Amino acid sequence: MQSLEDRVAKAKQDQDEANKLIFQFKPFIAGVVQKKVGRFVEYGVDEELSVGMMAFKEAIDSYNRERSKFLSFAKLVISMRLIDYYRKSGKEKTLSMERNSSNGGNMDEISMEQYKVDDENEKRILEIIEYKNILGKWGIDLEELAEISPRKEGLREQYKMVARVITGNDSILRMLLKTKRLPVKEIENIVSIHPKKLERGRIYIIAMVLAMITNLSYVDISRGDMK
Repeated sequence: MQSLEDRVAKAKQDQDEANKLIFQFKPFIAGVVQKKVGRFVEYGVDEELSVGMMAFKEAIDSYNRERSKFLSFAKLVISMRLIDYYRKSGKEKTLSMERNSSNGGNMDEISMEQYKVDDENEKRILEIIEYKNILGKWGIDLEELAEISPRKEGLREQYKMVARVITGNDSILRMLLKTKRLPVKEIENIVSIHPKKLERGRIYIIAMVLAMITNLSYVDISRGDMK
């Protein structure tokens, strides 16, 4: 029996299969939308469901099975597109928020703040999934990285400086990407740092370089955590 992920892979190249998946998962789409908007929605009546279906198709087209399960990924994409929809339309709606405000705050203000929180959280999750996938190709485990990260801020800043040197030097960066090994001797010629210290921070420095060159805005391992 084909897994859902196998069907999604086929749907990327087969519009009929994509349409079948969208139709089959209309209840799933409606469930995600309803939870997000906090009310009952109906196909043919609520535009949010059209947004959800288009987002589901977007999830099919952009899905990478190495990163996560498809339905988890689709849920995030649908949620983000609903946030975009409300922001662009300027409608006075609320997404996944408490209906009552004990402090009497303005509901529109609370709603907009919730949009921002939801959007930031979902983008952060997707980015961490992407980063974990990138690290995996280098044999680096995200959880292991957290354990070996330097505890002293000064040392983290020193390694961050080394990572910046690498990303700013085309020759050294190409060498790193080609061999997947930290070019210690070449770095020593530019940075005054003991080779043993470079070797101890090898995995951490490489992970930082990968975060920098892929422009992951929510990943900041130089702080010892994720943003």
